[in-house]
Amino acid sequence: MGAIIVRRKMVARGKRKRADYLLYWKKSLPIAVVEAKDNTHGVGDGMQQALAYAEVLDLPFAFSSNGDGFLFHDRTGNAGRVGVQLGLDELPSPEELWQRWRVWKGLDDAQTQLVETPFHEDMSGKEPRYYQRIAINRSIEAISKGQKRLLLVMATGTGKTYTAFQIIWRLWKAAKVRGC
Repeated sequence: MGAIIVRRKMVARGKRKRADYLLYWKKSLPIAVVEAKDNTHGVGDGMQQALAYAEVLDLPFAFSSNGDGFLFHDRTGNAGRVGVQLGLDELPSPEELWQRWRVWKGLDDAQTQLVETPFHEDMSGKEPRYYQRIAINRSIEAISKGQKRLLLVMATGTGKTYTAFQIIWRLWKAAKVRGC
């Protein structure tokens, strides 16, 4: 992540941004971001940064921690309280976060099976970039809910072919399309 700066015919990339930690349900499914600060900071001092990362990465859950506790923000709107301070022993389990994520996305068991299908992995270890992962996952979610037509718009050089391949691969592995 990072800003792309355009000045006339010159293009440069701004300082790259990186989340401290991403929490994954499966390798292809990040569900939360954690912003960590040292304990000279307040428990919530990293929350604005965590929320910004969560929005860019299309993640529903954001955590901020100073090592002494956590501030948890649930962006799904399905929790009683949006933000809550948690002790180290009060963190929601991966299963609890996943169930909240499924409710947020409105996925039943059959749809979840398709959404959980992993990406294609080759020997090079290449993985989708964050924006490709979002495009792939959103497309798979839409297809799992029965949407028949999608329009995927990406700029030149952003990996549309690779993104389309990953979508097709996941549909094929989940037995949602037949081989030719």
